[in-house]
Amino acid sequence: MNTEQHNADAYGQELARISHHQHEATDARFTVFQALAAVGIGHEQADDIVAKLEAGAVAGAHTWISESSPPHGSEPQFENGWFAGVRDVASYLLRIADTTATAGRGRAASSAMLLAHLQQPPSPAPQETTTDEPVPAPDPVPPLEAKDVLAAAERFPWAVAAPGTRHWPDGSDFLDVALSAVGNEERAGYIERLEAFVEEHRDRLEELLRAYGPGSRPASHGRYALVGQPETLVILERMEAAPFLLRGRWEEELETIFLDDLEAAWGPRIRLSQ
Repeated sequence: MNTEQHNADAYGQELARISHHQHEATDARFTVFQALAAVGIGHEQADDIVAKLEAGAVAGAHTWISESSPPHGSEPQFENGWFAGVRDVASYLLRIADTTATAGRGRAASSAMLLAHLQQPPSPAPQETTTDEPVPAPDPVPPLEAKDVLAAAERFPWAVAAPGTRHWPDGSDFLDVALSAVGNEERAGYIERLEAFVEEHRDRLEELLRAYGPGSRPASHGRYALVGQPETLVILERMEAAPFLLRGRWEEELETIFLDDLEAAWGPRIRLSQ
């Protein structure tokens, strides 16, 4: 086994361990929200409690990194590089802790909705009707043109990769599946909704592109191929707004590995990949 293959295998094992911890954290967060709800803690307060716990965990990593030292007997030049790297990583962890402490709004409510969905009994079979009354025609579905949605996504350069670096010049299949998870009642104002989502999550999207987009180390191993695609902004918005519907439509049409990788990188409120 050559060095490059060994490094790739080792990094793949790291990704698997990280994925395991993320999955365990999602399960644990769900349990905490259930416990808080059972003792009468409201959704907003529950979000604050969990966000502070998660920010504290990141702050603990900051302390551990900040107090680390280079190997004993290292050359001064190596030590200087070591401490410079530690400062950079510690500063980045501090920014993550700050963001984590104020993020996560709506997760407790989403967990409650998920629990209600899981506990809901199956719907009874529909009964045949013998009425002769005419059935009113449904309201027309507002049009939602894929080209218009794509044009809107392209207006956010901090969230998408340059055209020449993208994995797919045409990601229409991904966009079609994502748009199929947009409900009829959402279509009339969906572009405005997408734009608001991108603006709200600018910092997260910038970091997602930097850490997992074209040219990043994870992408060099053939993973996270959707990061940087303009179509992915729609996927992420639906991942937050309608995760079950998106997953169901995706599994009917596309390979789930692409969606699984994107979930691992984005860390949505409800993660459905294993």
